[in-house]
Amino acid sequence: MDSTRRVTDLAERAAARSPSPAVLARLGLGSMVLLAGVHKLAAPGAWTVYVTDWLAPWLVVSPVAFMLINGVLEVGFGLAILADRWTAFGAGVAAVSLTATVGYLGVVALLEGGLFLDVLVRDVGLAALAWAVVVDALR
Repeated sequence: MDSTRRVTDLAERAAARSPSPAVLARLGLGSMVLLAGVHKLAAPGAWTVYVTDWLAPWLVVSPVAFMLINGVLEVGFGLAILADRWTAFGAGVAAVSLTATVGYLGVVALLEGGLFLDVLVRDVGLAALAWAVVVDALR
């Protein structure tokens, strides 16, 4: 057996034992949502930097309280996604939230000379991941 065939056989055996891409996407999204929630609870001030001066008056609560509330919710949704319980709902909430965040960050980037553009770029991918998990869960 030549080396190319051995590598192909090894790759096929590894692929056969690997979780499906949908499971990996769900675990990745659930982990991200859970960890973001835990971090918001542990260090809400680190997240309040994303609340611009013009957004703050629109919040019903202080930016810190807003992050703490979001942290609690994200821990719950992240655990639900990871446990594969109510995945469509939890991933749907994450998808809508991330899509709204992308819109907000886009406006901030335009109005504030590219502020948070790096986070915007990342969140586009996370929103797409969340929508992929929603679609898979609904199938």
